[in-house]
Amino acid sequence: MVASVLDGRTLMLVDGREVRLAGIEIPLGEAGLAAKDALRGLVAGLPVVLKGPSSTDRYGRFVVYLFALREGAEQAVVPAMLAGGYGLVSPGVDTACTAENFAVERAARRDKLGLWADPYYDIMSADGPTAIVARRGTFSLVEGKVVSVRESGNTIYVNFGRRWSEDFAVTMQKRNERAFVDGGIEPKKLEGRRVRVRGWIEERGGPRIEALHPAQIEIVDGI
Repeated sequence: MVASVLDGRTLMLVDGREVRLAGIEIPLGEAGLAAKDALRGLVAGLPVVLKGPSSTDRYGRFVVYLFALREGAEQAVVPAMLAGGYGLVSPGVDTACTAENFAVERAARRDKLGLWADPYYDIMSADGPTAIVARRGTFSLVEGKVVSVRESGNTIYVNFGRRWSEDFAVTMQKRNERAFVDGGIEPKKLEGRRVRVRGWIEERGGPRIEALHPAQIEIVDGI
């Protein structure tokens, strides 16, 4: 049973365990408060079921897939949150539900539900590095055409502009390349493709998103 909802993706169980929802990122501000209310509405007064992955984050919270038991049936909480536009898919864990979650998020974005009604959360253009830098520290979506793919040391750079020290780029560690290829994203073949990437905006010479999981990168040309 849930003792309290701490924020839009974190709750406390009656046994004292703190639980974080896997597969979703929640924005701050008014959208974050709306997500907290939505989560409370999904789990308040109901037993919940926790399913893997059996891991904890750096704060000691259990990272789980959460299901609310309603009249004997399990309701997956994250897809319900995404369907209302209360969060963004965060594909940092391997799950068969990722494709479903992306489809649910796309529908909410199309219908301008929840946070997607606010232009602030529109997909940003990779051609606007200044605007992207202004969003550093946030989990965001960026879309554009890949100009080049280069390697430097242990890092692969997927560049969206020719000014490498100023323009937007996605980085990934060379040691993770096989995981991306196995996940259908071959870095060397991204050049010239239009892609959408999601992740935490950083500023390192120019705006950057570090890709740790292949599902952070969607090939969208021709769609």
